[in-house]
Amino acid sequence: MSETIWMCPVCGAPLAWDARTLRCPARHSFDAARSGYVHLLPASRKRSAVPGDDPEMVRSRRRFLENGHYAHLLETLQDAAAALPQGAVLLDAGCGEGWYTKGIHAARPDLTVFGIDISKTAADLAARADKSAAYAVASVFHMPVQTASCDAVMSVFAPYCGEEFRRVLRPGGRLILAVPAARHLWELKCAVYEHPYENELHDTALEGFKFLEKRETSRMISLDTPQAIADLFGMTPYAYRTSPADRARLDALTSLETLAAFEVLVYEKEDAPCAAP
Repeated sequence: MSETIWMCPVCGAPLAWDARTLRCPARHSFDAARSGYVHLLPASRKRSAVPGDDPEMVRSRRRFLENGHYAHLLETLQDAAAALPQGAVLLDAGCGEGWYTKGIHAARPDLTVFGIDISKTAADLAARADKSAAYAVASVFHMPVQTASCDAVMSVFAPYCGEEFRRVLRPGGRLILAVPAARHLWELKCAVYEHPYENELHDTALEGFKFLEKRETSRMISLDTPQAIADLFGMTPYAYRTSPADRARLDALTSLETLAAFEVLVYEKEDAPCAAP
């Protein structure tokens, strides 16, 4: 058996590979899919039959990202990851189809890289794209990852779960967060909505973490086909809550130039305070 950071989602014991099957000492077992990912999301933690982004949203995001529209964000994430120690273990929590994960790994092939996403379609695409990383279907709120097994956790537009991030990070480990800037996709919002609003920016303070730095990156992106516009919109939260009238304005667009602006926030895990005597 070979070692890994995965933890049994049933009993919490460490998992290890036995050929193409992960097993724990209690003999719970999880087979790898043909693409290489493992399904570590118990049925009891599913909130729907097919949790996470639906297959069409995942494919839209893959098409959009592979056209390089967010390359400046990937470059900023690569710069942030450059400070990680040689051979560090990096977990991408909410990795989606793995475009950023693969990009980080390409820039830092010395890293040991893992990714989790609650969408089976996303984990499958990620595993197919990067055979040198390990991927699993799992929730960021109940990560099947051993305690203090990671040197860094990366979260790109994924749900934030500070308690779990602190648990899996080693002392002094890094947390790298990517969030939209206030005017991210502003021109798209103006074209679709009657009353567009800026994204809410939160305080950089996070419990249990020391804030180290903020990196800002932005550029205007040009989309020259309805498909490209639909792919961008389909990978945003707006796709879930847009009225038919607003959707009609979106569908009428044949080209679009909009700002793609992001903040990359870097933190260090703080040592837990000593218990009172």
